[in-house]
Amino acid sequence: MFVITADQVDSRHSADLVSPAVAHLDDVFGAGLALPVDRNAGDELQALVVDSTTAVAMVLELTRSGDWSVGLGAGDVEQPLASSTRETRGPAFIAARAAVDSAKKSPLRFAFRDGTPPKQTDASDFEALMLLLLSVRDRRTEQGWQVYDLLAQGRTQREAADTLGITPQAVSDRMSAAQVRIDLEAHAPLSRLLSRLTESSEYSKDEV
Repeated sequence: MFVITADQVDSRHSADLVSPAVAHLDDVFGAGLALPVDRNAGDELQALVVDSTTAVAMVLELTRSGDWSVGLGAGDVEQPLASSTRETRGPAFIAARAAVDSAKKSPLRFAFRDGTPPKQTDASDFEALMLLLLSVRDRRTEQGWQVYDLLAQGRTQREAADTLGITPQAVSDRMSAAQVRIDLEAHAPLSRLLSRLTESSEYSKDEV
């Protein structure tokens, strides 16, 4: 199982983002959650995620704005689950805590820790590849994000051009500058690599 712990950046000098973020994440990713997203101590939120695809997508969602330091942990959780994410315990939560503490020191504000030590090489590989993708996204302009969002919704390049009121060539140019295709094609391999980290875990999502 996967735990995401995200801490709001510079929360003392900005509005509280935890409550709206919790509602948004529950709405968008609810099918992939074992329990609803919870506010943790201070300006943190925590999510208990069942599958690797949802975990990768949620990390990308949270890191996009730059408002969060995001820690992702993998491992077992205590069974049966508690009534809320905040009350649940286990190695995955310990790993996520270590990850978010490390993320606060990272320029890209993300870190990953694996609560199942025998696969430490995979853990290092996953974090390195995720940071590489985040560095690509960190340099993306608003125009690049406009094209990305439309293609991520399943639109064709011509449909994106019509929606944005620009030429198909302009869409292609934006895609190239923003490395949109590389971004979209990276999600599935990252999810598969992350999934491998829990294959030998005692946890089975059928138990939820």
